[in-house]
Amino acid sequence: MPNPLRQKFRNKQTCYGLWVSLESPTITEIAATLGLDWVCIDTEHGHLDYKEVIDHLRAARGSDTAVIVRVPELQVTMLKRALDIGAHGVIVPAINTAEEAESAIQYGKYPPRGVRGIGGERAVRWGIFSQEYLKEANEETLVIPLIESRTAVENIDAILETPNLEAIYLGLADMSASYGYPGQWDAPGIPEHTQTVCQKALAKGIAPGILARNPAEAKARTAQGFQWVCLGSDTGILIDGVKERMAALGLPFAPRY
Repeated sequence: MPNPLRQKFRNKQTCYGLWVSLESPTITEIAATLGLDWVCIDTEHGHLDYKEVIDHLRAARGSDTAVIVRVPELQVTMLKRALDIGAHGVIVPAINTAEEAESAIQYGKYPPRGVRGIGGERAVRWGIFSQEYLKEANEETLVIPLIESRTAVENIDAILETPNLEAIYLGLADMSASYGYPGQWDAPGIPEHTQTVCQKALAKGIAPGILARNPAEAKARTAQGFQWVCLGSDTGILIDGVKERMAALGLPFAPRY
């Protein structure tokens, strides 16, 4: 069960992906066909359930596109279920301290490193490949803290010391809000904190990830050193594409709530 995204991190490659919040697995299938390095299926916000997540996982099977699941919260069952159905890794929201980062790693790793329970679900092909999966899972699965608060930024040095931590992801919407600037990614101090976290992660050999709101920002984030960059979300790209075509036709943009 080699994890293609983890191997790219180790090779210091820059990886590009898509954030997915819609239920159709065709979105992930298209992303894989296009050759994106990863997709993240979001179960923290929105309406997706595990039956829909597993369809996204199946849609990427046989490709080199890794499927990461953002779980709803730091809770052992949440991480276990996502990994048991075959996710290459999990993004864990609201990690603010080294203790929380350690808990996340433990929840996502089998003993002796962690406390993940052994199940017979899709990841082990319903028990047919249990031994093979158990032998490799602790090394290959990614448990990724979401750094999205002032507290997390202040504790980043300690968080980055967590054993077996290989990647982090920055959430600038909530981070900016925690500094008193909701949604203002370019507000005073936010770009500096973003760059500081990125450079500290790179210095530890940990891959920092982030969302880019447009192609120019994706280029800028890559130049900053971010090793995995989200090119946008399924809903956002759809909206932007339709708006662009409406504008080209001179149609008024008058959305209705």
